[in-house]
Amino acid sequence: MPSGTAQHGTGRTPTHPQPSNSSGVDSTIAQPIVIPPSEHGISDADISGGALKVLETLTDAGHGAYLVGGGVRDLLLGLKPKDFDVATAATPETVRSLFRSCRLIGRRFRLAHVRMGREIIEVATFRAGSDTSAGDPDHQRVDGRIVRDNVYGTLEEDAWRRDFTANCLYYDHRERTVIDFTGGYADARERRLRVIGSAAERYREDPVRMLRAVRFAGKLGFDIESGTSDAIHDLAPLIEDMPPARLYEEVFKLFMAGAARANYELLRRYGLFGHLFPETGACIEAEPDGVAATLAGRALDSTDARIASGRPVTPGFLFAALLWEPVLRDSEACIARGMPHLRAWDAAGADVIERQVQHVSLPRRFSLMVREIWGLQPRLVNRRGHGAASRLLAHPRFRAAYDFLLLRAESGEDVAEHARWWTRIQEADDGERRSMPEDRRAPKRRRRRRRGRAAARPEPTGQPAM
Repeated sequence: MPSGTAQHGTGRTPTHPQPSNSSGVDSTIAQPIVIPPSEHGISDADISGGALKVLETLTDAGHGAYLVGGGVRDLLLGLKPKDFDVATAATPETVRSLFRSCRLIGRRFRLAHVRMGREIIEVATFRAGSDTSAGDPDHQRVDGRIVRDNVYGTLEEDAWRRDFTANCLYYDHRERTVIDFTGGYADARERRLRVIGSAAERYREDPVRMLRAVRFAGKLGFDIESGTSDAIHDLAPLIEDMPPARLYEEVFKLFMAGAARANYELLRRYGLFGHLFPETGACIEAEPDGVAATLAGRALDSTDARIASGRPVTPGFLFAALLWEPVLRDSEACIARGMPHLRAWDAAGADVIERQVQHVSLPRRFSLMVREIWGLQPRLVNRRGHGAASRLLAHPRFRAAYDFLLLRAESGEDVAEHARWWTRIQEADDGERRSMPEDRRAPKRRRRRRRGRAAARPEPTGQPAM
């Protein structure tokens, strides 16, 4: 137990005084406590061997070391952590000297990654609070945003600089205790997400924390405390100041971890979605119950279902769905100007992707997949001869494009007949295929209905195999 910083548990759930302004936890109010094993119920059997080895090595070398963050939170909730992070008094260079399979990463936040078999344990040195690092070149801010934070401090200082109380819990593997400085233990138990300190200040320090708030709430079913959520409404535009590559990482975590639909609804509720996908957001705001919103919702539901069943997913398919309405509008505008049909689709796809990656980047392998899915849509609804159909069936992106066509039909677009035809031809033998009529061209003008009947299909997928 850190000397002089905590009290032992009393056999009941610990409580902390709450700040009167409901904007977060104030370090001058809450007192740190220690929760014993009889209360928290965490077992070392639930912690990875790699994480325990890192903790033992650091403490044997005389450096304080603790499990911290989401891993501790998830263990308290009875969940299996995806990974384990360690906080320590040792500097990154010292950590590297203790582990042969260690590399240092990051400039904004210097971290050590220690490889233990197939597992990578992230080890961070205790950081000092911003009030103690003012003027230090290793702690830099631009317009309130932290752009460099490599001033090291104590365990207590590290706790108060973290983002949410439920993520600010430290597990001492030798004492088998949980150290709580901010009331995170009670908040985790009550499934409440609360920022540490002033919510507005913490979001200005790092606007991505707003996306993290949504992700934790959606993933864990937490309620976001009012002061923590109110500030998101006010500061959502700050998301646009973040590097597109960093926002892609956050979008991937939001939509590719099994809670995509819940996170999407929260992003819309707090005004964040339109800053990540501005053109799609504008379409949905203009017609909240329209095809764009329905298609996005069905694609997100399908992604969650595939993850729940252990099937592969890819962000390429989801981005194709989220950006479909903008590319559809652009392609129609190009065709209206006299551009050949297929060329119009290709140009529209390229332009929409180019605009979108100014906000949220997309790795090239996925952007190519998106454009192929889009490019096959007009070919799927303009069938010309058995040979063309056979070639499409052999196309490496056919299944993804077909699944996308099914989603379009389910979302209210007038393509259900085409979806049924492609379903039948996949089920038919060679003789049946030759007898099926093929020459069917899409109408020049797109006709829509709000709600469409689901097209018959062998299995609802909504995501192609990777």
